[in-house]
Amino acid sequence: MNLRQLEILRAIVRYNTTVAAGHALGLSQPAVSNALKVMEEQVGFALFQRVNNRIFPTPETKILLADAESIFETHKRLESRIKDIRDNKAGQLRLIATPPVGYGVLARAIREMQIRRPRVRTFFDTRRYEEVLESIETHQAELGFILGFAERPGLCSEVLYEGEMVCVMLPEHPLAAYEVITPHDLQQHRLIALEKETKLGAALHQAYDQKNIELSFVAEVRYGLTACVLADQGVGVAVVDPLTASSAGQFKLVQRRFSPSIPVAASAVWAENRSLTRLARTFLGEMRRLLNQKAGSDIQAV
Repeated sequence: MNLRQLEILRAIVRYNTTVAAGHALGLSQPAVSNALKVMEEQVGFALFQRVNNRIFPTPETKILLADAESIFETHKRLESRIKDIRDNKAGQLRLIATPPVGYGVLARAIREMQIRRPRVRTFFDTRRYEEVLESIETHQAELGFILGFAERPGLCSEVLYEGEMVCVMLPEHPLAAYEVITPHDLQQHRLIALEKETKLGAALHQAYDQKNIELSFVAEVRYGLTACVLADQGVGVAVVDPLTASSAGQFKLVQRRFSPSIPVAASAVWAENRSLTRLARTFLGEMRRLLNQKAGSDIQAV
């Protein structure tokens, strides 16, 4: 006996007549009667007693339906899960990012997703550039977000944001009075530098080389957020990416343009041989929206 037959059987018991059961199920009375006949032939015993043109469920039918209730509940949950998945209200997201993206806009995107889709479970981690790409290639994460992505076989990408690195410092710092800060200006002050082995650190060293100025620092760190922590404590001035600078709202720091310009691009990456789920595409759209807002605020600030 299949699920449709059980539905018909339950409807007949609930509504007492084949006419009412057919109306509830969108079937004709003859179709319900025929289905009942087929069911009785299949089970090999009577499912209803006929008395004065009325039918009453047999004890065996009541036993069957009692056992079938768990099937109906499971089916109901399955239909609800299908609807949730179709509407992106449930499921799993596996995300990974480098810290500049992960500690700012991506965290806000997760919050927005959870507000609208509270049954979505998110697995999120921050890693170094190469580790992010490796996690995508090995399918440990579905979506990755990084700065400075270079094309790589087997990976698809989309540039979500383009900006320029900025200087951050305490409001009372002498350089806060400048609109644009150069390596020459920074020579007179303590610099918190990014490690030369990182992409952004290498870009900063190139900017100094372009001006034939030696990069001298009082502290060297791997991540821009670490540089912001030190700058907030008055250790010095840092040159960081704009996403990190914007996400450092818990600090008292101010931002100033840096010249020569150091372009920064944030990209989403995913495996070429794995289609993005509907939920991942929705999250990618949320990241696109937030980063478009960030780009718009950058233009207004110039």
